[in-house]
Amino acid sequence: QVQLEESGGGLVQAGASLRLTCAVSGPAFSTSTMGWFRQPLGKEREFVARISWNSVTNYADSMKGRFTISRDNDKNTVYLQMDTLEPEDTAVYFCATGYRGENKFIDFGQGTQVTVSS
Repeated sequence: QVQLEESGGGLVQAGASLRLTCAVSGPAFSTSTMGWFRQPLGKEREFVARISWNSVTNYADSMKGRFTISRDNDKNTVYLQMDTLEPEDTAVYFCATGYRGENKFIDFGQGTQVTVSS
């Protein structure tokens, strides 16, 4: 059973940066595609980014150039560096595993809140 624990969220002003961390416990992390999703209040969860076992990355169009996903296979950790944050980035951010193709994942962490003030 894989467990995902997100951290690093918080309240920041527009234009600031945050780095989210997802600590992963369980088998096969180093061979797994990992992802980040977010869910604004009252809206559906949406894909943010994914990273393959060998660090090939893919982003939602609106996040390209501002967000960077990375991983450290020695530490079983996935990161999401978020720069130039905007109020529209306010959401709960979730780490994901169990990739099923087409940006679909089946297992999610509890999430970490990111709030960007204007």
